[in-house]
Amino acid sequence: MTASVATHGHGSKRSLVIGSALSILLTAIPFWLVMTGALSSPGATIAAIFVSAMVQIVVHVACFLHVDAKSEGGWTLLSFLFTAIIVVITIVGSVWVMYHMDANMMPT
Repeated sequence: MTASVATHGHGSKRSLVIGSALSILLTAIPFWLVMTGALSSPGATIAAIFVSAMVQIVVHVACFLHVDAKSEGGWTLLSFLFTAIIVVITIVGSVWVMYHMDANMMPT
């Protein structure tokens, strides 16, 4: 069996190496941006870090978790998307409630 053949739902050695290299790169770029102050605006630095984090999530899901539309007839991807939606709703709702509780309950 060659190293490039995927076996039993696990990724190939190639996908793991690519995923690892991208993960290192997507961690090093924000670190470099913060440590060197390469971007003049703090907002631009935060946006770059956020974009890098989102891309890194996609890399991890695709290369390490092997979630795609083909695995298990698409049910893995569907359950992952459902979980992501529930997490986003929970986080946004919690922040919204905390903001309004702070604005409406704290003495002025």
